Amino acid sequence: MDKRKVAVPLVCHGHSRPVVDLFYSPVTPDGFFLISASKDSSPMLRNGETGDWIGTFEGHKGAVWSCCLDTNALRAASGSADFMAKIWDALTGDELHSFEHKHIVRACAFSEDTHLLLTGGIEKILRIFDLNHPDAPPREVDKSPGSIRTVAWLHSDQTILSSCTDMGGVRLWDLRSGKIVQTLDTKAPVTSAEVSQDGRYITTCDGSSVKFWDANHFGLVKSYNMPCPVESASLEPKLGNKFVAGGEDMWIRLFDFHTGEEIACNKGHHGPVHCVRFSPGGESYASGSEDGTIRIWQTGPASHEETEAVSANGSSGKVKVTVDDVARKIEGFQIAGKDAQQNDEKEDGGNRDA
Repeated sequence: MDKRKVAVPLVCHGHSRPVVDLFYSPVTPDGFFLISASKDSSPMLRNGETGDWIGTFEGHKGAVWSCCLDTNALRAASGSADFMAKIWDALTGDELHSFEHKHIVRACAFSEDTHLLLTGGIEKILRIFDLNHPDAPPREVDKSPGSIRTVAWLHSDQTILSSCTDMGGVRLWDLRSGKIVQTLDTKAPVTSAEVSQDGRYITTCDGSSVKFWDANHFGLVKSYNMPCPVESASLEPKLGNKFVAGGEDMWIRLFDFHTGEEIACNKGHHGPVHCVRFSPGGESYASGSEDGTIRIWQTGPASHEETEAVSANGSSGKVKVTVDDVARKIEGFQIAGKDAQQNDEKEDGGNRDA
C-alpha cells in the first residue's frame, strides 16, 4: 500500500558540500532538534520537526565528519578534518571549547550524563574529555586496532563502542578497565553504529548488510542483506518495528524489522546517501547525501499507540529545557529574520550560509 504513494520529503538546503552525519536530540518540552555535519566545515542546527534552519556553527577550517547534541540539546559537538573537536553553545552558536588532536577527528559523542565527550579518528586513539574540566588532559583509552570511524556510549556510560574504517567489527570497551571486552564480528568495515533509544539494540551497517545486535548480551539478533552497499541505518525508536537504510543507490528504504520486508522506497537524492536517522518520536526520519541536502521523510500515519508513546516521551522529565531556552536558541544565532527559517525548503535557501 505504501509503495503506491509518492513520498514528498521536506528538503533542507544550506550546505554547500556533502552531508556526512546527522544527529537528533531527544524530545524536549519544546520539540526536538537536528544537527548536521558537512564537508563544507559548517555544522547546522535545525528544528527537527519542520527542518527549519536555526543557525550555523562557524569556526572549523576543514570538513566536519561528525556532530552531536547533548541530552538537553543545550550543547553541540563536532569533529573535523582540521584536527579539532569543538563544543558549541547550542543556544547562541558560540564556541565553548576546542580540543586539539594530532589527526582528523572522524567521530564524537556526548555521554548520557553530558559531562564527557568521546572522540576518535585517524590517530587510532579513543579520547574522553571531561567537560567540567575542559583544560585537563583527556583520558586515552587503550589503542584502537585501526583508524576509528564511529563511536557511541552505552550501559549508562560504562561502555563505549567503536568501529574502524579499515577493518570489520565493532569493539566494545569497558570504561573501568579501558580494555576491549567484546567484538561484534562483521565481514566488512562498519560504517554506521547506532545504539537504540531504549538501549536494547546496536544497529550496524557493513557492506550490503544491516545487522541488529543485543546490546546487553552482544548476540546477533537480525541480519538483512540490502539491495546495494549501505552506509547508514537507523531503528525506529518507539516500537522498534521498522528500520531505515540508505547508501550508494541514492534511495532511502524503509523495512520491517521482524521480516526484513521492504515497506517503502523513497527517491529524491541526487547522490549517494551517507547518513539516515529516525527522529526521537519515530514519526519521521532524515537522510543526508552527497548532493548537499537533508531530506526529512514522514514514516506514515501514527497509530494510537505511537501517539501515546511520543506524548509519554515528551513529558519524561529527563530533559530540562524551557521555552526561554529555545527562544534564546533562535535569537542567539542572529537570524536575519523569520523568513530565513520559513523559506528553508525553497530552492533559494540553498545559498544561505549565515
